[in-house]
Amino acid sequence: MRGAATGSRICCQDLETFELAKRALVAERALGVTLQLVDEEGYISRQVTSKSRSESLAPDSFNDRQLAVIRALEKVFEHCQKEGIQLVGFSDELVAQRVGTKTNHLGLSAGALDLDTHGMYRGADLEP
Repeated sequence: MRGAATGSRICCQDLETFELAKRALVAERALGVTLQLVDEEGYISRQVTSKSRSESLAPDSFNDRQLAVIRALEKVFEHCQKEGIQLVGFSDELVAQRVGTKTNHLGLSAGALDLDTHGMYRGADLEP
């Protein structure tokens, strides 16, 4: 993989070699190299081409690291549910409180805590 130039095509005859070559392609961070798994009749059954992260994303889509963070956040919400923690969103802040506690006219309990969202939370009614 080290000697492969952008635009190179590497053909593999078996799946084991193809998978090994894919791992090497990622490890070497070779860009623009195409791996092809070719069957006995000469047909390409699988193909991958290496790209940089910025090339492989649509303009409004999340990259794989961002998706991992979103999944982790969803797991945190699942833990909140299991532990009886409710989150209440306002236009500019996010508040945590215990489920089932007595609330005031705003729907908050006396023990509610403001969450430090590091500027990452904003209500839908706020301008970006």
